[in-house]
Amino acid sequence: MDTPLRRRPRSLALELVEALAERIRRGDWAPGDRLPTEASVMSEFGVSRTVVREAISKLQASGLVETRHGVGTFVLDSLAGASFKLSADQLGTLQDVIAVLELRIGLETEAAALAALRRSDANLATMRQALDAIAATLQTGENAVASDFQFHSEIARATQNAHFYDLMLTLGSQIIPRARLSVDAAERASELAYLRRVQAEHESIYDAIAAGDAEAARAAMRMHLSNSRERRRRSQTS
Repeated sequence: MDTPLRRRPRSLALELVEALAERIRRGDWAPGDRLPTEASVMSEFGVSRTVVREAISKLQASGLVETRHGVGTFVLDSLAGASFKLSADQLGTLQDVIAVLELRIGLETEAAALAALRRSDANLATMRQALDAIAATLQTGENAVASDFQFHSEIARATQNAHFYDLMLTLGSQIIPRARLSVDAAERASELAYLRRVQAEHESIYDAIAAGDAEAARAAMRMHLSNSRERRRRSQTS
């Protein structure tokens, strides 16, 4: 059984989407299978009915499931509408990670520019919440993957173009290659410095989007993802 979700309320729906989508991807539910009832999902993951319904809505938008009123929600045959997907074995090597970063550069730089032009106050509030959650993990050493993915996903949502957001959900939080800070003091200090640089890059992206500056947002996102790619390339040769 998957661990119940314990994140902040505004990220719960996204985390539930990830948990349910992962079960579909690994074959726990085959095409045509009916998903558990809302009550079952609420009980297992410790979330409200509103969160469950929002998550199911996102899964529908991503083409993973369909809801038949009065009957239930079912996994679509052959994952209709989600022919492109990223599995864990496609991120098994450093070269795989770099290849995905190249894809993200193409996708997310334009998303950042559109978000700067179209974002709502609610989008900005969710981005800010995600950044604050990441900052908190720098003090506690907890895993920041969910909050990091929430930040990037909310930028995609802020384009007001559902295709950007749906593709981010299809890629999933596995595109954020981040681990818990090492318990070894020297390694932890090194990784903490790295995470602070990443967070500074996040803040630059946020500032440009908040200011409505499309070119600055595009440049900040490109720099952020390009820096991530170059860090990994250097780690391969070190």
